[in-house]
Amino acid sequence: MTTDSSSTNRAPAEGISTFKGRERALRADRLGTGGLLLSVLAATAPLMVVAGVMPTTFAVMGIVGQPLLFVVLGAVLVLFSLGYAEMSRHVHNAGAFYAYISRGLGGTAGAGAALVALVAYNSLQVGIYGIFGFEVSGLFATYADLEVAWWIPALAAALAVGALGWLKIDVNAKVLGVLLVIEVLLVVVFDIAAVADPGKEGLSLHAFNPDTLTGAGVGTALCFCIAAFLGFEQAPVYAEETSRPHVLVPRVMFLAVTGVAVFFAISSWALTVATGPATIVATSQEQSAGLLFFLTEDRLGSTFTDVLHVLFVTGMFAAMLSFHNVVARYAFAMGREGLLPAAFGRTTGSSGAPGTGSLLQSGIAVVLVLTFALTDDKPAGDPTAPVLHLFTWGGNIGALGVIVLMAIASLSVVVFFVRRGAAGAQAWRLVTSSVAGIALLVIAVYTVKDFDVLVGTGPDSALRWILPGVIGLALVIGLVQGAVLRTRAPGTHARIGLGNEAFQLEKEAGRTP
Repeated sequence: MTTDSSSTNRAPAEGISTFKGRERALRADRLGTGGLLLSVLAATAPLMVVAGVMPTTFAVMGIVGQPLLFVVLGAVLVLFSLGYAEMSRHVHNAGAFYAYISRGLGGTAGAGAALVALVAYNSLQVGIYGIFGFEVSGLFATYADLEVAWWIPALAAALAVGALGWLKIDVNAKVLGVLLVIEVLLVVVFDIAAVADPGKEGLSLHAFNPDTLTGAGVGTALCFCIAAFLGFEQAPVYAEETSRPHVLVPRVMFLAVTGVAVFFAISSWALTVATGPATIVATSQEQSAGLLFFLTEDRLGSTFTDVLHVLFVTGMFAAMLSFHNVVARYAFAMGREGLLPAAFGRTTGSSGAPGTGSLLQSGIAVVLVLTFALTDDKPAGDPTAPVLHLFTWGGNIGALGVIVLMAIASLSVVVFFVRRGAAGAQAWRLVTSSVAGIALLVIAVYTVKDFDVLVGTGPDSALRWILPGVIGLALVIGLVQGAVLRTRAPGTHARIGLGNEAFQLEKEAGRTP
């Protein structure tokens, strides 16, 4: 193994057992394949994607070939996963993305990635509170004839998610799992109904024709669609809480990304079958986020549609809970390694959960929801209402951050194995990581270029640069922090990305009590 002066490759020797300090480690052996898979898949919020992302992509981008986009993106993310999963066999750290980037590109790059991850996943989490509050408010108005401001259910959800964040991860996995399975089954029922009762064009496969991907909107459509996959990359975040991370994490990642790609490709195709490929764009523009419910009402009746509305809400709650857990674990890892105050690097009580990180995320959510609520002087249905801004701004800032992290992580995989002298043994993974990294970089460029389309602002609006600039600012601040630590606290800088392994090394050197 080779090393350099910047501590780019700082893993301890193979075979060293990791020291599990009572407060510095997340509780191990709490997740098996099923629990980890459910926790990861819940973040993808399948019903929210089918009911929200897919109609929006059809309507805004005018791209009929959305099912083919899911196949293409699935292939890109499988290529990304090959190297990312291999890294998970060598690095077990709740900091996942930034831990991997630290191991490949050094502690300074890792510090930058850490802050990007914290901002990105917080943005995704808080953005969902907006659409959650909007939908619950609508349900009260429709079924109880009761006017409830959107921010009331949003704040209630923030408190409930925060409380669950203090509980054991296996409890959360059960909550996530039940909600996830039910909503997936309901979408499958719709898919079957659409195939059994297609539109006037019949069982057309036109949506899988490459000709449907021509046009200026393809790049932006990729941005919309890749956001639907977010969640699969979270598996390594839970590595410390599994009994066999080197086996379970790669297994769950591949199951998640392939399952999500197939499920979304089929479901988006079912939408085109139900309306007919020739009219899917026009129907989506007319129905917007009501497209799925409009189609189920006609084929499966009002009772099924009512249940679907309820599951739409519970699916969003599951996604919020999943992202909350990830944010808490990133904060824990950063606190443990000196990138956040030490209080964040300690677990809470008998549950062994990262309680301070959980409080941080809940606090951020409450503050932002209240901020948007205080500026909300428009009806909820108004497309300029702050509640909808909370969803679109938060979701797209978060998606951009994760895309950037995946692109950098792909480069880190290549550097990590080259520096270890394993380029020959890992040659095919280095190739797949390089291809995936280039593809993700292209998507990131399109995301920034078309951010005004993604968030619904005009091309002359300053927000088209300010909002993606949040991720750029986070990266710069993190890099500066890393550079300062390297100069003023080299010991702390050297621990970035090592997680519990750093404390094992300190113990062996006689520095840890």
